[in-house]
Order: sequence, then C-alpha cells, then structure tokens
Amino acid sequence: MNKTHLLSCLLVFSSLLMPAHAQVVTKKVYDTGKAIEKPLIMSRFIEMQSARAVPDVTFTDTQGGEINLKQFKGKLVLVNLWATWCAPCIKEIPQMENIRQVNKNNDLVVVPISIDEESDKVQAFLDRHELGHYQTWLDPKKTIDQVMPADVVPATYVFDGSGNLVGFLRGYLDWGDKEVQPYLEKLTAKYAHR
Repeated sequence: MNKTHLLSCLLVFSSLLMPAHAQVVTKKVYDTGKAIEKPLIMSRFIEMQSARAVPDVTFTDTQGGEINLKQFKGKLVLVNLWATWCAPCIKEIPQMENIRQVNKNNDLVVVPISIDEESDKVQAFLDRHELGHYQTWLDPKKTIDQVMPADVVPATYVFDGSGNLVGFLRGYLDWGDKEVQPYLEKLTAKYAHR
C-alpha cells in the first residue's frame, strides 16, 4: 500500500470517529460578492464567499439574563469566543471592549461568549483581572458548537444583520491596531442591513 492510499484511509477512518457535534451544518443563504480589501493586520480574517444560515441558540450572562444572536437585526455582530484558561484572551478582552465602546452608536455589536465549563468562576476571573465591567455571556455546554466550532479560543465570528455567518478569524488578533476599525466599518456597511 503506498503512502497516499494509507493517508487517505486514515483520513476517512478519522472522520468516522469525529464526534457528530463537531460537524456544523449550515445552509448557504446568499453570495457575499467581492471580498472587502483587507489591511495586513486582518490577513487571517476569512470573509466567506457565501453567507450561511445558522441555528438559533441562546446564551446567558453572568446575572442570568439571556441573549440571542437574532435579536441584533440590522447590526453586524462580532461574536468573540474566549475562556479563562486562554492567555491571549486576556489581551483581547480590553480590545473587544474598546471596539464595543467605539461602535456603541454604530450598527456593530460585540458579543463576548465564555466557553468555560465552570461558568460560575467567570465573573471572579474578570474581577481579578480588573475587567469586572466586561459584559460577557456564558456557554458552559458549548451550544455554540451548533453554530461554529468552539475548539479554538480566542476566535471571532462575524454575523450579518440577519444573523447569517459571513466571516471568522480563529486565534489572537491585535484588535487595537489602527487599521482594524476602518475595516470593521466597511464590513458593517456591507453586512449590517442584509
């Protein structure tokens, strides 16, 4: 058996062993058209060729309030996945809060979601790092896996004004870079009212 055939067999076998929840099934909704030209800092951001409909899921905040991505009709939504055990997330949280504040009168919303299984420790963690004001939502059961894979943090997923997934960036990014906000404004103009 040659190496290529062996590798193919291993890939097929490993896909059969993959948990079902790891496979996110979405439906193409519309062609997103020509991608927006990206500054170098955003080079790892993927603007998808087709917007994808995603399941409607709900998250709770640290006080028990609920949030749903569909409630942000007419706004570009940045869902930022993070966790208390993620060192780069500590650097991203203040940057995401800054984006939230800069855009509070714009059609852009930042929705941070902690994927910590012990969600009762999230607020204490934020307080310890002087981030107690940071409003975050919790997903200890990882229901976000129905929408997108939650196997990398930090990760940021972008949704259009109808709640369709239009882009993502997995891993840390310096969201405080001066070229990020103008790019976010272009994404907002293109997708917020879709």
